[in-house]
Amino acid sequence: LPMAFRDVNARRHIGLQQLSSFALAGRTLLGPMKSCKFIVDESTNQSTLICSAVRLIESLDLTSAAGQLLNEAIQAQNKDFKTGMSTLLFLVGAWSNAVLECFQQNVPVSAIVSVMSEGLNSCCERVQCLQISMHGVNKELCSSSVRPNAFKSKPFQTGHDNLLNPEILLYFQKDTSTPEEVISINSCSHQEDDCNSNKSLVSPLAGFGSIASLVKPAGDKSASLISGSDVTTSSCNKRKLTHSRYFSTLGKSHFSSQQGNSQGYLSGRSADPCECCCLGHLAMALSHGNQTSTKLLQSLVAYQQERAECSGSSQFGIAEIVTCCLLGLPESYSCVSPGFVTLVSPEQATVIKYFEDKPLRFLLMDGDLTEQYRHLGFNRPCNVRTILEHPGLQEGRAVDLWLSSMLDILISFEVNLVLVKGNVCENLMEGCIANGILVIGSVTRDVLRAFGEVTSAQPVTYLTQLNASCVGSGARVELWKACDGRAMDLGELVPVKIEVQGIPLLTAVLTTTVASKMQLIEDQFWTSVYRLHHALNDDKVFLGGGAVELLCLSHIQMLAEQPLQPANKNAVKEFHNPWLAASATEYKSVVLQALASGWKQYLSVVMCNTAKAASELEACTSIDHHLKKAADCGSPSAYILKEFSRGDLLSTDSGPFADHGEGFKVYDNVTAKTEAWRRALDLVLLVLQTDAEIITGPKRNQLLNSHVSSEFMFL
Repeated sequence: LPMAFRDVNARRHIGLQQLSSFALAGRTLLGPMKSCKFIVDESTNQSTLICSAVRLIESLDLTSAAGQLLNEAIQAQNKDFKTGMSTLLFLVGAWSNAVLECFQQNVPVSAIVSVMSEGLNSCCERVQCLQISMHGVNKELCSSSVRPNAFKSKPFQTGHDNLLNPEILLYFQKDTSTPEEVISINSCSHQEDDCNSNKSLVSPLAGFGSIASLVKPAGDKSASLISGSDVTTSSCNKRKLTHSRYFSTLGKSHFSSQQGNSQGYLSGRSADPCECCCLGHLAMALSHGNQTSTKLLQSLVAYQQERAECSGSSQFGIAEIVTCCLLGLPESYSCVSPGFVTLVSPEQATVIKYFEDKPLRFLLMDGDLTEQYRHLGFNRPCNVRTILEHPGLQEGRAVDLWLSSMLDILISFEVNLVLVKGNVCENLMEGCIANGILVIGSVTRDVLRAFGEVTSAQPVTYLTQLNASCVGSGARVELWKACDGRAMDLGELVPVKIEVQGIPLLTAVLTTTVASKMQLIEDQFWTSVYRLHHALNDDKVFLGGGAVELLCLSHIQMLAEQPLQPANKNAVKEFHNPWLAASATEYKSVVLQALASGWKQYLSVVMCNTAKAASELEACTSIDHHLKKAADCGSPSAYILKEFSRGDLLSTDSGPFADHGEGFKVYDNVTAKTEAWRRALDLVLLVLQTDAEIITGPKRNQLLNSHVSSEFMFL
């Protein structure tokens, strides 16, 4: 081996080992059945129950460079999607270990980087066949929930109008009493017959989004980024679908393409309550079994659907949703309340009692309500010097003067309610309570915007800017009442509800009697909300329950088994080191197998966490069994789709990972999942290259990479 190779492999890659160690702490957070962790604050001795990678990373000591990069990657994923962080964390650890294993086999850095990057890109293209358009999901969920047996008795008929129903492609009636095969596949000996069969199937599926990509002409081969792969995305060159008891005579108009988005499902153009129902079922399918969050999300959808029919608003408004956490009530009291629900002190609650059933004049403040507050970009006057004989006395008088002037302004404009984005001066708060004025701080910008839009009230930065046009009217404040109609007084804090006619705000009131569990409940709720939001924005979802990861694993293993085809013969002849040319195929196979090991570990850990397997060995055996059957089928995507529909995917008994009943489907977000993969691999490769530069030096590592890359192409 070249000396540089030996230097890299002889020394320890501390960064990769640190990533693996950090990720190990989050194994139990993977999958729908997570095992929560208690995080104890040593300074306060208070414990918090967590169930997300974000909270875990916030609690770990990440002083190292690798830890900081891991934190940045997870925070970026959380900021963009609010989901996929546990997947990112786990794959970072799995692929870090895989890279370390590659070093044990003397694979150079450049080979690892190039093959893994191209392998992941190839997987992201391959799994597009498991994407389902929202139009198709809507029809599937409605049919399976409203008419679960609608297609069971439909006879098979011959003729050109006989179309393969995409709904049945995703929903096969589960019948354990009859061993009849759902689909019968016979060998096909004529290539021409395959093409004709494909043409008859592509037409009805074309309106069903990307599911049509499962069926391609026999001569159409998927473009692979890895040379020599030539992967065919369907098995039609070998097998032919001859009959099925689930064919129907529905016309092509049944599959007309109606590309939906977040506007389409809540629009007032359709009075069919099935759309709201199906959107609620989609929320359930994306929540992966979190029933509490699902019920709240379904209530939010119902409220927004009702408003859409009245006002014509057509969006699933995530900005119109806020949360209020109430500690001391059972979780069964969690509900959705129209308007803005927040917590105030008992002293403020005494003011509210005088306001009930009375319209109030209110003010919106975009900043802090303190004497020292200055807006961003404020420049103090130059060449001005203030000299005070008695600084303490003068400053006290200045504060008193400011408090007096602020109260005078509020009283002169007859303001009863002030909503402040930032902090509020305690002395001013006390003065406002004494004068019957309710001031609420830490109000989000979305809440201020909602109040401003329905009342034309204009936010101000300083009270001195206040004029008559900035003051809104018509607000009503009352003590929040639970589902049983009783007003809640929780001692230290009192929940109140603020409403204005026509305001679109909805508050998810989250309750629990366990203080350490409150953060967990709120995180789970927002995860469910953003999963639905991203599904509607993407206008498509992935099949869930491990289907996508299983296809990635099958695809990568197939690529690893294919022989390498060099870019050109001259490149092979010009190798300075014959060992490099002879080992090119070995590099590709070893690195791709290492990449595949990440998804295999992912599937096995999820199966263990969900009690679908007693051990990782049993889980891996089940995964290998499905991989073999998928390979024997000739089309792994078709096999996975069939097993997903039957509920037999990656299960030791029956049902997918989160199958909680007959007809229940599990879906995943498309963009959030693939971005979690990319961020995980990018982080691992970044730390890998950084470690290599530290060990060998930047110039030497760059020379090594260019030497290997110029002599042969792995992909």
